[in-house]
Amino acid sequence: MRIVRFRAGGKTRYGVLEGQHIVEYAGTPYGSFKKARKKYLLSQAVLLAPVVPTKIIGVGLNYREHAEEMNVQVPAEPQFFFKPISALCGPDDPIVFPPQARRVDYEGELAIVMKKRCHHVTAERAREYVLGYTCLNDVTARDLHVRDGQPTRAKAFDSFCPMGPCIATDIDPNGVDLETWVNGERRQASNTKHLICPVEDLVARISAIMTLLPGDVIATGTPCGIGPLRPGDKVEVRIESIGGLKNPVIRIQENHE
Repeated sequence: MRIVRFRAGGKTRYGVLEGQHIVEYAGTPYGSFKKARKKYLLSQAVLLAPVVPTKIIGVGLNYREHAEEMNVQVPAEPQFFFKPISALCGPDDPIVFPPQARRVDYEGELAIVMKKRCHHVTAERAREYVLGYTCLNDVTARDLHVRDGQPTRAKAFDSFCPMGPCIATDIDPNGVDLETWVNGERRQASNTKHLICPVEDLVARISAIMTLLPGDVIATGTPCGIGPLRPGDKVEVRIESIGGLKNPVIRIQENHE
């Protein structure tokens, strides 16, 4: 099942992708979720970020080759950080290059979407608590990250967390191809089998720290090949069996009035 959140007829709804159509569903994916009667052409709907979480947890340096390109050691334990909900945006929404930054990077990632409340869950049972998986671009102001020595400001700007286009519920998250393309050129290419901490381990480790709630998101980390974006670019994160998350990059001038 490929679950989407979309806008049609002036209302926000949940549905399931079936070819070039969206079949509307009643309820939410976290509880009663039943097929309704209406069907919409995909071209006549606006896809939104497929989930509105209470928190977005990022994982740093979860691919060995990415740690090597950043010239840092692989940490003994996963490094976690937060992206604010205000950074969330959906397919085709613009990534805004902030005036405070000189370099803004793409970071294509597989994201985990939680289905139910999760607290102190073992890795063996972790998948029981997961709804599915989606594409996420952990956009980062690299120069600010380096200057600050920590990621909070660099990853927090509005529009710095594109997510979508759907939540795929029936895939093996530890064995899908992941690519990032910029202006039609492939910049990242890996497979989630190379994750240092796989999906189940991440859910277990994070749920031992904080309670995960329905809709919460864990971004599992980016592979090597990160690089800069510029205003006018078009970036796409593609993950096997999920689809492509496309976003343009724009610049909005700072208003001093």
